[in-house]
Amino acid sequence: MTRKPWDLAFTAEPTEVAALRRIMRLHLGIWGLPEVIDDAQLCMSELVSNVITHVGPGTPARLAVSMNGVHLRIEVHDPDTRALPVLRDMHVGSEGGRGVSLVDAVASRWGVQLRPDRKVAWCELATGLESPDSHVEGPGVRRAEALLRLCAGEKALHRPGPTRLGRAVAEDSVITAITDFLHWLRVHGCDVDEALDRAQSRFEAELRSTAATEGRGSSA
Repeated sequence: MTRKPWDLAFTAEPTEVAALRRIMRLHLGIWGLPEVIDDAQLCMSELVSNVITHVGPGTPARLAVSMNGVHLRIEVHDPDTRALPVLRDMHVGSEGGRGVSLVDAVASRWGVQLRPDRKVAWCELATGLESPDSHVEGPGVRRAEALLRLCAGEKALHRPGPTRLGRAVAEDSVITAITDFLHWLRVHGCDVDEALDRAQSRFEAELRSTAATEGRGSSA
């Protein structure tokens, strides 16, 4: 899976935070990173809120999201090089700096870069990926790969590579396995079309269940 960096200009206003959270969820869903969505939304919200609070509402800013190795990198750019995020004790009476404390608790690392025309507050989150272009293996994916190993016999399982050819070879392995299962269903007197319909319905139901679970987590 290719995860290309993306960025978005926005105006630092409280009303913009919810929209940015939705955009973050959408992109990370496309990237196949559902497990990191909640933490990414939290960190992004706190970095943006820091700009609103300490630089001021209406500040032109930019959100940039990319992969740094197997870590998700979130950057918030703003033009004020003086108002720097400050890490404070979560238990002190002052409210200031608590957002940065949340980022510090959730992220693997964070920091601030000062450039001639702006500052960049950033953080990086662990994704659980084995490589930048790999995917997070859920139970269904692990079972599928175990079945493919059995189907392949002595042949090595083709895993998706970073190139279009690598993905095509991996896809062909999966299609071959599905075809073999359809042959098995036919010779055992099963209705192949009905089996395909049931598999499609179950797949879609599991996707809806995952989306609903993630939605409840983000609203909590």
